[in-house]
Amino acid sequence: MATKKYTVTLPEELAEEIRSEVGPGAFSAYVTRAVERQREHDRLGELVAWMQEKGGPPTEEERAAAAAEMRDIERWFEERQPDAQDGAAAA
Repeated sequence: MATKKYTVTLPEELAEEIRSEVGPGAFSAYVTRAVERQREHDRLGELVAWMQEKGGPPTEEERAAAAAEMRDIERWFEERQPDAQDGAAAA
């Protein structure tokens, strides 16, 4: 993908915190990923608004099903995270 340099103003403390975590060479990549995630979030918001316009707000049953699915997803991720003690033992 072609790139172009832009000037963006960020709060100094935030920018320095990011730079110290990712290093100066990865700063632009970090900001790019953050902007991409925000664009995805915006598009999801547009999709939700469109779906609610077409079908109305979700029913209580749909909300309950979504909450159950979210719990399943969270449980799936929790089961795959390395145990904190295992990580400490490996260090």
